[in-house]
Amino acid sequence: MVIRNFKSLVGLRAVIVFAVVFSFLAPDPVWSADGQIKVTASVGVETAQAKTAIPNGTEEDVNDPLEPLNRIIFEFNEGIQDAFLRPISKFYNENVNVTVRQGIGNFLKNLSAPVVIINELLQGEVERAMRTLSLALINSTLGIGGLADVAGELGMEGRDEDFGQTLGVYGVGEGFYLVLPVFGPSNPRDVVGKFLVDGYFDPIGMALDDADETTIIYSLAAMRGIDEYAGIVDELNQVKNTSVDYYAAVRSLYRQKRKNEIRNGSSLELPPIPDLSYDITPEDLGQSLANVKQPAAQ
Repeated sequence: MVIRNFKSLVGLRAVIVFAVVFSFLAPDPVWSADGQIKVTASVGVETAQAKTAIPNGTEEDVNDPLEPLNRIIFEFNEGIQDAFLRPISKFYNENVNVTVRQGIGNFLKNLSAPVVIINELLQGEVERAMRTLSLALINSTLGIGGLADVAGELGMEGRDEDFGQTLGVYGVGEGFYLVLPVFGPSNPRDVVGKFLVDGYFDPIGMALDDADETTIIYSLAAMRGIDEYAGIVDELNQVKNTSVDYYAAVRSLYRQKRKNEIRNGSSLELPPIPDLSYDITPEDLGQSLANVKQPAAQ
């Protein structure tokens, strides 16, 4: 949805512009025969050449030329999560009935259907787009506005799509790894897709913006952030507690996750990671927007 004053956050627009410019300088990833990312890069600064272990036991050559800066932002994000998201999520999980939490997650996912449908059409997946439209219609009617996932109970499962994935389908490389303040793991391609384009595909968010419904806008934004994070907080804590290098673990998980989403592969058996985005609809080309993933049931 829209956060009208979002662009007042210090430095966010600078980060977006920075990422867009560097996306043209960063190399595309090369996929090895076993399906893993192998990247080398040089963008005028020293490129990180560290190798990170990934879940299937092989190694991943990272493309993280901004690693020192990324690690600083990563620690800043961890501070926010420790101070706010983790305690709020713990309270939410312990005090809100699981059925209610699932209903909230279903409702929020249903709201994102237009973004998914348009990206599926842009990817040439007309049949899948019609399927997603059917799922949204079923859940919006029989599911009481999307609170119940009736379509899912009937065995009809949809996918999450965003413009970053659409760019990937058309061969746009991910570029280098980037950690955004608050939003976390990303790359130049996904910054352009999620933050500069997807908001224009959200008719509900744009309608709320036009009507200046700021109370609803902020309420939905808060619901999305809390519901998403609460669904992964336990698994995320386990990854943090068992990782030798938590930053490198999150980096590897994010890149594997995005690769799988772009290829529409089967679900990877990977721990969830924070992928926070609050569906902000842009008021102009200088403001950004996004997508959200449905949390796992507790």
